[in-house]
Amino acid sequence: MLRAALTLLAMTLCLSATAAEPSVSYAALESQEDGYILNADIDFDLNPRLEDAVHRGVPLHFVLEAEISAPRWYWFDETIVGRRLEYRLSYQPITRKYRLNIGSLYRNFDTVESAVQAMQRTRNWLVAPLGTLHNGRSYDAAVRFRLELNELPKPFQVSAIGSSDWTLETDWNRWTFLASPPGSP
Repeated sequence: MLRAALTLLAMTLCLSATAAEPSVSYAALESQEDGYILNADIDFDLNPRLEDAVHRGVPLHFVLEAEISAPRWYWFDETIVGRRLEYRLSYQPITRKYRLNIGSLYRNFDTVESAVQAMQRTRNWLVAPLGTLHNGRSYDAAVRFRLELNELPKPFQVSAIGSSDWTLETDWNRWTFLASPPGSP
């Protein structure tokens, strides 16, 4: 009986020690004067292998992808918008700072954790300019976040094949929304 209880406790501790799967915890499209903006929260942590790679000078490239499509009964859904927001996380050994490039902009951070927190929260990303979506029409939206393995140096790409240490990807988070003019509930 004691052995079974200890085994159960050990299994529980092992399961709680493993990192949670990356996921999109929140995603919403809002109508603004310029068009539709995406706000999203991504839950993920860098595993020790990825964190060590960044600290050793290997830049990691991530991408947040957003798609908006219109359902059609007679054929496949029509893709209206397909956007990518690219992140590049690197370590600057001279300044001992982590640099996060978001598109063409960058920010420096003291710790890798604070740089990851900045990637986890996306706000006011314009994904559909004004006139792209028709008011009163229903659309399907999808968002996902992933590590771009093809942007790694070639030796790391080879070792990443089939390795869960180099896999960081969320499933597509899908929802349906009704396009509305700015300021509408």
